[in-house]
Amino acid sequence: MENRTFYIIAITSVIAISAWGFAHAISPNKLVSGGLPAHTGSATTDYLTDGYLTNWKSSNAKEIAINVGKGPTRLLINWESYGDCAWATNFTSGCGHSGVALSNFKIMTSANSTDGTDGDWVEAASIKNNPVMARGVEIEFADKSWFKFVSEGDVGQILEIEAFDMSNGGTDTWFFMGTSISQMGIKQQDTDSTTAQLIHARHPHFTPAMLRGGIGCINSTEVVEHLNEYLEYAGNVKFWAIEMGTNDAWGGGDWNLNTYVSNMQTIIDSAKAHGITPVIARIIATDSTKAGWQINPAFLKAVDKLVEDNGLPQGPDFYGYFKEHPELLGSDGVHPNANGGGQAMHHLWAEALSPLYATGDTASNGSDTTTIIRNTITAKHSNATAIRIQKKRNLLYIEKDGKRFDLTGHQF
Repeated sequence: MENRTFYIIAITSVIAISAWGFAHAISPNKLVSGGLPAHTGSATTDYLTDGYLTNWKSSNAKEIAINVGKGPTRLLINWESYGDCAWATNFTSGCGHSGVALSNFKIMTSANSTDGTDGDWVEAASIKNNPVMARGVEIEFADKSWFKFVSEGDVGQILEIEAFDMSNGGTDTWFFMGTSISQMGIKQQDTDSTTAQLIHARHPHFTPAMLRGGIGCINSTEVVEHLNEYLEYAGNVKFWAIEMGTNDAWGGGDWNLNTYVSNMQTIIDSAKAHGITPVIARIIATDSTKAGWQINPAFLKAVDKLVEDNGLPQGPDFYGYFKEHPELLGSDGVHPNANGGGQAMHHLWAEALSPLYATGDTASNGSDTTTIIRNTITAKHSNATAIRIQKKRNLLYIEKDGKRFDLTGHQF
C-alpha cells in the first residue's frame, strides 16, 4: 500500500485562513443567460451572452430581450458597455476617457412572451442617469421567463449582458476596481478564459458575476474622492478585487507612500462598512529596462501589511509574476501587453481567488479544517509520497516535488 506522509505547517495559520471561509463562505449565483440568443427586434445575436468582451461585437439596439426560462424568483442583471474600456469617463484628471454609457432605460419582464416583443410586460427596474460602463441591478423575477432592456435614448455600445439566479441570495459577485492595468488587462485585451470562466472550470457550482472597473490614469486619491460613486454603482457586490498603486508609486520613489496607505485603508474601511470584502493585488512590476523605474519595495510591503492588518484574503502577486515575465509587458514597460499580458492577469486572479471557493465548497457541507485539507490532498495528489502544506503571505499552498499547487491542486 502506498505510503503517504503529510506535513502540516503552522496549523494555527491554516485555521485562521479557513475561518475566513467559514464566516464568509461564497454562495453561488448560477449564470442563467450564458449562450442564449438575445433578441433585438427583427434580429437575434449570440455575442451578447457569450461571456467574452473582446470579440468587439456590440449592439446599439434600443430593445434587447432574453428568455432565461421560468425558475428564478430574483435575477441579477449585469451589463458591460464599450466606450474606451474605462469604467467611468470623469473620475480622473490624468487622462481623458470617452464613451456613451447605457444611461436611461427600463428593465421589463414577461411571463408569456414568445419572441421578446409580444406578450405582457411589466417594469422591473428603471435606471436613470447611469454614468458607468459596467453595472449590475437586481430585479424580481418570480413566475417570469423573459427580461428586456428598453431605452429611448442613445445606448452606446453594449458588449455583454448576463443574468444570474439570485433566488437564494448568492454572494459570488465581483467588481474589479483598478487602473489602466485592469482597464487593459481585464477588459480590453483578449484572453483564453476570463477569471469567472476559470473559477467555474475549477468549481463548477460557481459562476462568478464579474464587473470590470479599470480606469486609466486613476490613483488611490481619486478613488477616495469618488468613493460615493463607486459605492453607488458597484456597492451591491460582495467582493471588490482591487488593483491599485501603479500611478501612486509612479517613478519608483516612496514620497507618496503615506497617502497611498491612508487612501487604501479608507477604501478598505468603506468597503467593509457596506458588506464588501476587498481583495487586493500586489502592484504590478514594471520592466525597468523599458520604463526606467521600478515599484518601490515600500509599496509592496505596505500592500502586504494592509492585507494582514485588515484580515483580508490574499490577492494575486502581480509584482512577482510580471517581474519574472517582463515579456508580457508592453513597449512602455508598465502595462500588460496584448500578447498574453491580460490573459496572465485573469489567470493570476483565478489562482488567488480559487482557495476561497474551495473553502466555500466545503463550508457548505460543514467540513472541518483538517477534512478540507486532507480531502483536497487525497483527491488531487493521490500518488504523492510526501506533500508539504506551506503558508506564504496568508496563502496556503501545497509543495510537492519542488512544485507549488493551490489547495485545489492547480500548479502556480
